Amino acid sequence: MILFGEHAVVSGAPALGAAVDLRVKASIEDLPGRLEISAPDLRMTLEGIALDPFSGAVLTKEVSEGAVHATRYIAAVLKEFGARDLRVTVESEIPPASGLGSSASVVVATLGALSRHLALDLSAEEIAKEAHRIEKSVQDGLGSPTDTALATFGGYQLVEGSARSIELPEIQLVVGFSGRPHDTRAEVEKVQSFRARYPEIVSPIFQAIGEISRRAPDCIREGQLEVLGRLFNANHGLLEAIGVGTRELSELVYASRGAGRAFGAKLTGAGGGGCMIALPRAEPENVLRVMTAITQARGEPFSVVTGCQGLRPEDPAGKR
Repeated sequence: MILFGEHAVVSGAPALGAAVDLRVKASIEDLPGRLEISAPDLRMTLEGIALDPFSGAVLTKEVSEGAVHATRYIAAVLKEFGARDLRVTVESEIPPASGLGSSASVVVATLGALSRHLALDLSAEEIAKEAHRIEKSVQDGLGSPTDTALATFGGYQLVEGSARSIELPEIQLVVGFSGRPHDTRAEVEKVQSFRARYPEIVSPIFQAIGEISRRAPDCIREGQLEVLGRLFNANHGLLEAIGVGTRELSELVYASRGAGRAFGAKLTGAGGGGCMIALPRAEPENVLRVMTAITQARGEPFSVVTGCQGLRPEDPAGKR
C-alpha cells in the first residue's frame, strides 16, 4: 500500500509505502502437457485457463476479456521463464484493481513459487528486481518499484529512484474500497500527459507530494498521528488537483474525516477508483466509527495493520 507519494514517484519524487496484513498465495504443481492458471479469488472464476507458454496467448475458448486482464501478470512471469507443464494457483485477499498493490503482490508471489518449484534459488533482491521489471513491462513502462519492493521485503519502503527499507512502528488504518476498479496504466498516462502539457503546474505539486513523503516517517516514528493525519489530507488534496480523485473516493474520504472522526484520509494508489485509507484516532472504538462511516457512504471497509511481513515460503500444511 502506498501511504504517500502516488504519481509523483513516477517522476522521481519520494514515496512512502507499507506492507499490510493482506496476503496473496501462489502455489505451483506439475501438469504434463498443459499450462494452466487458476485464480478463483480475483473476484471471478478463472479455473482452467490455458496459455501458450511462449507467446502468452490464451488458448482456452470463450474466456472473458476480464479474465484475460486479471491473469496477464501471472502469464508474464511464466513467459519470462519459459514455464510449461504447470498449474499455477493464486489465492488473494486483496481486491484486484483497488490501488492496494494486488498486481505487484501476484507477480512477487508467482515468482517466489516458481523459484521454489523450479529450484531457481532467486534471492529476495532478485525477485524484487525481476518483479518490478515484469510489472513495468505489463504496464508499458509506467510502473514504480514501490509495490513490488513492499510485496517482497515487507515493512516500510521509502522509494526515491530505488526502494530502501526503513524501520517504523506499525500503525492501524481503515481501508475503504469504492467498488469501482481502476486502471493504473491509464491513470499514470493521464497524469504524465497533464505534466507534459503543464509542467509549471504539475511539477510543484509533485514537489509538495515528495516533501510530504519525506516528513511522514518522522511522524510515524514519533507517534504524531494528528500531524500524520494532516499529511494524509494534504496529499489527498494534491492528488485531486492532478485529476485522479473520484466522487466515490471523495465521499469515503470526507465520511471518514467527518462522521468517522479520523485524523486524516486520502486515496491510495493510482486513483480513478479503487481504495482510500483513513487514520483513525487512537481509541479502539474509533476504528469501528470510521468503518461505519465508510459503510454509510456506500464503501466496503476493512482494517489493516502496516509494516507487516513480505514474501515468505509456506509448506503444504500452511506453516511458515
